[in-house]
Amino acid sequence: MTYAFCYHFQLEDPLIQLKEDLKWIDVLDFHWRLGIDGLSLGSILLTGFITTLATLAAWPVTRNSRLFYFLMLAMYSGQIGLFSSRDLLLFFIMWELELIPVYLLLSMWGGKRRLYSATKFILYTAGGSIFFLIGVLGMGLYGSNELGLDLERLINQSYPATLEILLYFGFLIAYAVKLPIIPLHTWLPDTHGEAHYSTCMLLAGILLKMGAYGLIRINMELLRHAHYLFSPWLVIIGAVQIIYAASTSLGQRNFKKRIAYSSVSHMGFIIIGIGSITNIGLNGALLQILSHGFIGATLFFLAGTACDRVRLVYLE
Repeated sequence: MTYAFCYHFQLEDPLIQLKEDLKWIDVLDFHWRLGIDGLSLGSILLTGFITTLATLAAWPVTRNSRLFYFLMLAMYSGQIGLFSSRDLLLFFIMWELELIPVYLLLSMWGGKRRLYSATKFILYTAGGSIFFLIGVLGMGLYGSNELGLDLERLINQSYPATLEILLYFGFLIAYAVKLPIIPLHTWLPDTHGEAHYSTCMLLAGILLKMGAYGLIRINMELLRHAHYLFSPWLVIIGAVQIIYAASTSLGQRNFKKRIAYSSVSHMGFIIIGIGSITNIGLNGALLQILSHGFIGATLFFLAGTACDRVRLVYLE
């Protein structure tokens, strides 16, 4: 269905395509606004492809299999909604919607420490979401008594320098948890170490990219002046993250945790590309988003099948 939908996308048209704008909540003047551009198209196609592979990889799951597949599709719906959202409040709702399926997938079909990993995941992400919500309300209410969160309107909105920096920092914390950016990365190795490998495919292939997408779509497009100020720090953090996570990965005995730390290292390249504020850097970040989506999902699929067949969990 995703591929059939994107088949109608015109690559030569730089504007938002396949729009849908429906009034949803009258009290808040909240609209169901969806649309696709070149930035969201790649993420949507990647989401459809990785979810298909993860669904096939979940074939060995026999306990409550219907619920398992339902949660995977619920997670998929939230991700597609986020990548195609053209309203900041809808973006936030979709950002939160996929947390519940991930928590249940971790807590019900995980390893011995699945409850610890699932709780750690939900606490980290919920903590980041508080800052996200504050930023959404700040942008929506600034200069008006009505909550206007249309991205096409917000892109032309200007803010006082201090407020823009605070908004940028609030959004950045939420993305730093999801990407993840050190030192807010510790939930990821624990989660991957306990989750079923089909869930790991979704986490590494899609979930991490939501943070990068938000950093480009919200911070880079809507808060341009603050992004210019933060960009040198993003480059430094990205460089440190590449080295730190790659070095830590070599010391992991758990097969899936080793891959998880390598994913954190790969995210450093995306952070550097976004922080470079150049066309080449941004194109490189987008390419890395797509390439790591395929690579991360494939690595976890191979690790999971190896664990199933030869019980290879720890590397001696």
